[in-house]
Amino acid sequence: MTEDYGILSQIVSPTDLHKLDRQQLAQLAREVRQAILDNVSRTGGHFSSNLGTVELTVAMYASYSVPPDKVVWDTGHQAYPHKLLTGRLPRFHTLRKHKGISGFLSRKEHELDFFGAGHAGTAISAALGFAAARDQIGTKEKVVAVAGDASIASGMSWEALNHAGEMGTDICVVLNDNRMSIAPNVGALHNYLARLRSRPDFQDLARRAKSVIEKIPGPAHRIAAGLRHGITHYLAPEDTGTLFEEMGFEYIGPIDGHDLPTMLDVFRKVRELDYPVFVHALTIKGKGYEVAEDDSRKWHGVGAFDVEAQEIPKKGGAPMFTQVFGDAMIEVAQEDPRIVAITAAMPDGTGLTGFSKELPDRYYDVGIAEQHAVTFAAGLAAGGVRPFCVVYSTFLQRAFDQVLHDVAIQNLPVRFVMDRAGLVGDDGPTHHGAFDISYLSCIPNIVQMASRDATELREMIKFMAGFDSGPITLRYPRGASEDVLPESRTSIQLGKAEILGSPCVGAGSDKGSSKDPDAASGVPVRSRLNPSTKVAIVAIGSMVVDAWRAAEALLAQGVVATVVNARFIKPLDIETIASVATECGAVVTVEENVRSGGFGQQVRDALAGMGLDHVPVEIVSLPDAFVEHGAQPLIRPEAGLSPEAICSAVAKIHANTKIRMV
Repeated sequence: MTEDYGILSQIVSPTDLHKLDRQQLAQLAREVRQAILDNVSRTGGHFSSNLGTVELTVAMYASYSVPPDKVVWDTGHQAYPHKLLTGRLPRFHTLRKHKGISGFLSRKEHELDFFGAGHAGTAISAALGFAAARDQIGTKEKVVAVAGDASIASGMSWEALNHAGEMGTDICVVLNDNRMSIAPNVGALHNYLARLRSRPDFQDLARRAKSVIEKIPGPAHRIAAGLRHGITHYLAPEDTGTLFEEMGFEYIGPIDGHDLPTMLDVFRKVRELDYPVFVHALTIKGKGYEVAEDDSRKWHGVGAFDVEAQEIPKKGGAPMFTQVFGDAMIEVAQEDPRIVAITAAMPDGTGLTGFSKELPDRYYDVGIAEQHAVTFAAGLAAGGVRPFCVVYSTFLQRAFDQVLHDVAIQNLPVRFVMDRAGLVGDDGPTHHGAFDISYLSCIPNIVQMASRDATELREMIKFMAGFDSGPITLRYPRGASEDVLPESRTSIQLGKAEILGSPCVGAGSDKGSSKDPDAASGVPVRSRLNPSTKVAIVAIGSMVVDAWRAAEALLAQGVVATVVNARFIKPLDIETIASVATECGAVVTVEENVRSGGFGQQVRDALAGMGLDHVPVEIVSLPDAFVEHGAQPLIRPEAGLSPEAICSAVAKIHANTKIRMV
C-alpha cells in the first residue's frame, strides 16, 4: 500500500503545483525525495541522479504549465521526480517491476512522458522538434529540454544546440550539472563547465541572481531585454557562458539547483522569453542521502537496499560475465602491450574499472560518444594498436554507420565486445540487446562470436586478442554464468562450432545430465528410443544452457537431442551443422536475438544453400516486438525463450513431419 506523503499524495498533474505557496513547494520537495528513497530502496533503480533533480523539477513544474507546455527529459536517469509529479505515486512501488512502471520515459506509460528516452543525448533534438512543430501549427506552448552534464557532451546534443541557435526559436535547455554521470565525466566540455562552476564569486551567485531577477519589470519584452543584457553579464565575468551565447543562446547560470526560491524565480522569468535560453543548474547527485552524496557513482544504479544500514548488498554466487570479462582483459593486456580498451562512459557497467586502474595509460573513456568511440578505435587499429571497443549491445546500435563505414569497409581489426546482449531485465526495451546479431551480420568482413559461459568468454577474449584479420565481435548476456554444461571443451577456432552431444549419449561428463525417469524398469533410456525421434538443437551464446536443459527434458519424452554450441554466427560452421542436421533429420535453432536477420534465419538459408532445404528447421528467438521490462527469469519465458519453448518447437517439428514420439 502506498504511504501517505501529504502534499505529494494529492498531486495528479504538474499544474497542481500552481496552487502551492513557496513553503508548501519546499515541503513537496522533501516528500518527493522521501518517496524516491522509500521506493527505490525496495525496487532498485537509478538512485543518486534522481535525488539530485528534486528541487529543479519542483521549480520547473511550479513555473511552467505542463500541459500544454512540454518538458523533454534525457534518458530518464533523472526523471523519477517527474513521474511522481505527474500522478504516478500510487504505482511508484512497481518501478522497474514486471508490468509495472518503467525506469525510463515511455510515451505508452503516460501522456506527459512527451518523448521516450533510454539512451543519452536525445532531449535537445526532440525538444527542438516539438518547438518547430509548435511553430508550424501556430500554438504557443513552451518547450523545455533537460539534459545532464554527461549527455550534453554527446555529438547529437551539440548538433541540436547548433541547430536551435540557428533557428532562434523559443526553447529552453536546462543543463542538470551534477559534475558526474555514471562514471567521471571526461573531455574539454567537462573542463569548461568546471571552470564555470569554480568561479570565485559563485558562492554568492544565487543571492545576486535572485536580487537581479526580482528587479526586472514586465511586460515580457522588457523582461527579455533585462535578462539578455542584465543577468548573464552582470553576474559573470566576460567569458562566462560565451560558448553557449556564441551558439545563439542566452546563458543563465551557474545557479544552485537546490535553491528552490531562486530556481522558481529563474524559471518563471525564463518562461516569458521567446528565444533560445540555456539555464545552467548545479545539482548534487544523491542529495539528501549522505552516503549517496559521498559516493554517487556507487549509488547511481542500485538494487534493493536497507535504508538504515546505508549499504548495497553484495552479490555472491556464480561468476558474473562482466567481471570475468574485466579480469580477462587485464590478463591479455598484460601479455600484449599493444592492447588498449575503450569505453563510452561505462567503465563499471562493462567491467573495465579494474583495467583503468591497472593500465591507466591504455584505457580510454570517450564519454557518451559511441560514434566517436568506434571511429577512434578504427584509427587506433590503423595505427598498429589492438583496440577493444567495449560497449553495451544496445549502445553499439548508435554507431552502426561507423562500424560499417570506418571499420568494416577498411577491414580494420577492431575488437567489439558487447555486454548486455539479449534481454537485460528491469531496464526494458531501450536497453535490451535484442538486435546486434541482425544489424551486424549483414556487414561484410565482420566475425561474430557468442560465448556459452564464463569459461568460454575468457577463451574468446584470448582469441580476439590475437585476431588481426579484420573486425571481430563478441556478445554475452547480463548476469551470472551458469555452470550446468558438460565439462569437455574444444579450443576456439575461427568459424568452428562445438558439439556438446546429448545428455544421455553426448560427449562430456555426466554434469547437468538428466536422471532416467524410468530407472526402476531396469531398461536403459537409450535402448527404448525410436531412432527417428532425433533432433539437433543448435544454440548460440546465452541460449546454449537452455538448449541443454531442453535436451534433458526431451530425453524423458523419448527424443534424443544433439546440442550444438555454434560459437560463431559469422562465419557459420555450416559443415558441422549440416552434418548434425542430416543425422538427426530436424533442426531447432535458439538465439537471444530477434528472428529477422538473426542466427536461425542464417542457419536455415545456409542449409537450403547446401541442398538440405528438406530438413525442417524451427527457429526459437525473440519476438518481432519490443519486450517490456521485468526480471530476466520472468520476461525470457514470456518472450519465448525457455527450455519449454524449445521443447515446443521440437514437438511442432515432429507434428508437422508426422514423426511419432514414443
